[in-house]
Amino acid sequence: MSNEWEVPSPDEILERLNEVHPRLLISKNAVINIKGNIESNELARNWYGLLRIDAHNLLSQEPLHYEMPDGLRLLAVSRGVLQRIYTLALVYHLDGGERYVQRAWRELEAAANFPDWNPRHFLDTAEMTHAFAIGYDWLHDVWDKGQLRTLSDSMADKGLKPALDSYRGKASFGWWVRSKHNWNQVCNGGVGIGALAIADENPELAGEIIHEALRSLRGAMAQFAPDGAWSEGPGYWNYATFYNVIFLAALETALRTDFGFSRAAGFSETGLFPIYLTGPMGLAFNFADCGERIGSAPQLFWLARRFDRPIYAWHERRERVPEPLDLVWFDAGGSGPTDLVLDRHFRGAEVVSMRSAWDDGDAIFVAFKAGDNRSNHSNLDLGSFVLDASGYRWAIDLGADDYNLPGYFGSQRWTYYRLRAEGHNTLVIDPDEGPDQDPDASANMIRFESGGKGAFTISDLTKAYGGCAYSVLRGIAIPDRRGILVQDEVRTHRPSDVWWFMHTRAKIEMNASGNGATLTQGNSHLSARILMPRDAKFEVMDALPLPTSSNPKGQAKNEGVRKLAIRLGNITDVRIAVSLAPLQNRTHISIAPLNEWRAI
Repeated sequence: MSNEWEVPSPDEILERLNEVHPRLLISKNAVINIKGNIESNELARNWYGLLRIDAHNLLSQEPLHYEMPDGLRLLAVSRGVLQRIYTLALVYHLDGGERYVQRAWRELEAAANFPDWNPRHFLDTAEMTHAFAIGYDWLHDVWDKGQLRTLSDSMADKGLKPALDSYRGKASFGWWVRSKHNWNQVCNGGVGIGALAIADENPELAGEIIHEALRSLRGAMAQFAPDGAWSEGPGYWNYATFYNVIFLAALETALRTDFGFSRAAGFSETGLFPIYLTGPMGLAFNFADCGERIGSAPQLFWLARRFDRPIYAWHERRERVPEPLDLVWFDAGGSGPTDLVLDRHFRGAEVVSMRSAWDDGDAIFVAFKAGDNRSNHSNLDLGSFVLDASGYRWAIDLGADDYNLPGYFGSQRWTYYRLRAEGHNTLVIDPDEGPDQDPDASANMIRFESGGKGAFTISDLTKAYGGCAYSVLRGIAIPDRRGILVQDEVRTHRPSDVWWFMHTRAKIEMNASGNGATLTQGNSHLSARILMPRDAKFEVMDALPLPTSSNPKGQAKNEGVRKLAIRLGNITDVRIAVSLAPLQNRTHISIAPLNEWRAI
């Protein structure tokens, strides 16, 4: 382990403490700079106008109550309090007005009187601690001693002490300390910033919390290697890196150092992950229980400055719904992705994206994943892809189902359609009620080539179908950057049924022979053609489980979604090749074995 990853003792940490408030993320000078950005930059001014409206609307709303509609999570309440406190406190600093302070106090006082912050689902506790840290620190100079004591005691009793029990191994809910996914960064970041807020008042508790949070965070930071990708998908990338940056940024403003954590391998590159996995219409490749919209990611502004990567700031300025920290970290630098190559392979997560252009809303964009079915929030989706062209998404990922479905994160996970391979744009071989890909399987991109006229990637998916196949390879190419080719080469142990699936919201019209279809959305059309096998035909199916699959009650109906399918029976060795291109771009494509593919 390098010295930059060594964590100082609690006493050494607190020797660096800046005792002036505010010291978390902002300072009095920072507020002056924010005001300057609002005066000089039209986008910052517009964003501030939206936040002022939000703050004004909050004045007439009642504080949030302690409620868990699903019986498990207080998370919506914690996030609501956090959003409200950031908004009210920032607008107070920028606009003045005692009414914002009074409204913030009502929110914090209500949450301080909650019986707990639901530590059994520790994300709830961490986010509420974060909210109280900002309320305590950003408005420190306007609170009286009684208010400060209320906020400090609440953070200590309901946030930091349960966290300390977790770090010491005394809490059944403390498993997150050893995790390496988004929970690690959210929980450590939330309680870490809480400890920094009250470190001068409660140094013994705060020092140990910060020390242990840093020790725990090392495991999650290592997951950004080698190139900044995040195996939980772009949605959870946003959640994880937001809290990671919150903690690192607060360490810098409160202690004047992040102890070298931001120099973790791959972390400087991580801002490229959402950029490359976002298509020309702003839709993300939403694998791993994610939605199609990533939403605001103000940490991109911080990362842009920290690593001198103005492209990160450019990407965040495209967001239409700002967060308060978008103003705190606002960066006007960067003019677009003119220097970025069109295609990228993210190792570790094993995801590839390819496109025809960066600056065209009608551009072709395809993203394809291999990866690891054991990753947190994973679906059985090795080999799945999404496709954008002509201003629409044609091949979609259905995203998450209801997290409260029975066994969604447990024994019933692979019974739900949206989580199974048949609910994705990939292959299913000999489907039955059991998992239709091996839940322990992983897959790599074995080749990736990018040239001026085209690009391709090939993944070895054999392990996903190990019980029934000698070899399963899938290649996706973007020849001449006018469309895509999806080609599979499958060799099975025994005669098998092989299904090829692609989910879409488009209207589908088959041609007379069944080997082609025209997909329509608005005034745009996509051509789908089966190039091999010669006698294969498309079927149009509802986005529902196959008759042989499990079909538990309560799962999403997937209304408005159909799937283009190919069914091949009694297969032992087959090559499946399907071209997908805007109708006006249809060209002749020569089929070659995957091992002969070359990019030009």
